[in-house]
Amino acid sequence: MVATLLELDLTQPLLEAPPQDPISAALARRRPLLRDLVDGLRLATRDPDVAGLVAHVGGHPVALAQVQELRSAVRAFAATGKPTVAWAESFGEFGPGTVPYYLATAFDDIWVQPSGDVGLTGLIAEAVFVKDALAKLGVLPQMSQRYEYKNAADTFLASEMTDAHREAAGRLAASAMEQIVAGIADGRGLESGQVRELVDRAPLSASQAKDAGLVDELGYRDEVYAQLRRRLGGVRLRFVHRYRRARQLEPRHALSRLSKGPAVTVVHGTGDIHLGRSTRRGLGGTSIGSDTMGAALRAAASDSDVRAVVLRVDSPGGSYVASDAIRREVRRVRDAGKPVIVSMGSAAASGGYFIAMASDTIVAQPSTLTGSIGVLGGKAVVRDLLDRLGIARDGVAEGRNAWMFSAYRQFSDDEWQRLESWLDQVYDDFTAKVASDRGLSREHVEGAARGRVWSGADAQARGLVDELGGFERALEIACAHVGISRDEADVRIAPRLGILERMRSPESSEDLAAAATTLVGPGALRGPVDLLTAAFGVPRIGVLTTPVLWRLR
Repeated sequence: MVATLLELDLTQPLLEAPPQDPISAALARRRPLLRDLVDGLRLATRDPDVAGLVAHVGGHPVALAQVQELRSAVRAFAATGKPTVAWAESFGEFGPGTVPYYLATAFDDIWVQPSGDVGLTGLIAEAVFVKDALAKLGVLPQMSQRYEYKNAADTFLASEMTDAHREAAGRLAASAMEQIVAGIADGRGLESGQVRELVDRAPLSASQAKDAGLVDELGYRDEVYAQLRRRLGGVRLRFVHRYRRARQLEPRHALSRLSKGPAVTVVHGTGDIHLGRSTRRGLGGTSIGSDTMGAALRAAASDSDVRAVVLRVDSPGGSYVASDAIRREVRRVRDAGKPVIVSMGSAAASGGYFIAMASDTIVAQPSTLTGSIGVLGGKAVVRDLLDRLGIARDGVAEGRNAWMFSAYRQFSDDEWQRLESWLDQVYDDFTAKVASDRGLSREHVEGAARGRVWSGADAQARGLVDELGGFERALEIACAHVGISRDEADVRIAPRLGILERMRSPESSEDLAAAATTLVGPGALRGPVDLLTAAFGVPRIGVLTTPVLWRLR
């Protein structure tokens, strides 16, 4: 029998969650699911027919937290003694290539094209500020925040980083760089000090990188594959996600899914959080609607076969009320005697942290953006902009504060005080629930809160996260909670819906079809601030939104 050489194409973005509607599935059909890659490598570690692994690294950057999840899976595969090889035309074509190179160091051997570079230049934490642009347009943002680290509001209120913003962003970049340096040092057999010196010398040519011990061989794709074939003999190539799918279709795996054995349900929450049904965002992205996620969690709680739930969260937050509604459903799953384990993706902050904090265990990657226990609120006043365009608005109102949220009028002093009081109330509720859910004192929570975003590693040190790891680790914990092994668990994605069920209108809020994502919905854009953020290419703003404007590159 011809052995299999597995391939990873890491030149394109990876899907965080499976598509929830036909359009999203069509748009994302060539993009593999992160979980499929990790699970495929797990299955391959014990498959004698799999001879090795080769990966094409580069192109579109993979998120740092996803890189760490893949690195763990690759290292576990390499521990079996099977060869692992990463190759790239260039790790940044005389440009940034730190994160792709960090991914490559999980492999035993690294090749780079002779004309390529190793752009191990470090990381930048960037933020976008639109205050001055808004002023030129005649738009006045009126926003307040709790507290100094809730920097999503700074996007609209400041022209550069505040001291608190710079401090928090600096620590995020430093934490991420510490993780990258440690990973590179371990993968390449170097000291951390040596890696730091090479970072300061980069970008390096291919030959310089080889001399420094950062790469093993210089060569082109055909030379990489020719060497592997000489080493392994006759092999057939197969992408990891295709291999995983084929394994899942094998009779013994198919029968195990049809059996009524103990099940662990996986509920995905990806995107910004809002009230109502989850919707498709843009080219394949999704949002988290409280109705949709609540229905999925209720279905898991009522399914007698389900022993535990893994909640995968990748969200910068959004609505406070929607986040609280989802947190309630998490607690109800636990009240039904089923543990809930949270696996955090690239970000699970502010509202994303709110929906995670009531779980039994929180697992995050070291680079996950989390915390951001704070709140912001306000509006953008567009009267001057409309006046310049010759557009006038007028009306009559009943009720002293009927105009409070109008984008055509500024807050009155009394309305501003009402906004400030409401922000205090939300912040107090958020911190109190963190303390209760995490078993921490209010004083301790306050020290970790004030809107500050933490890396997963720093969040664990402060009791906001329980363990560092990825989705597979969360599954292991869920299985251990209910006394079953990872291999015997029937892992299901919730909700289990066919195409017709996804398309039809639900009969009631208890109908499983209520857990389906809609193609469009009222959560798509929600007011003037949302329109402005969309225009400037920054995320939608909810009162529990974290500043994912920071880009580590």
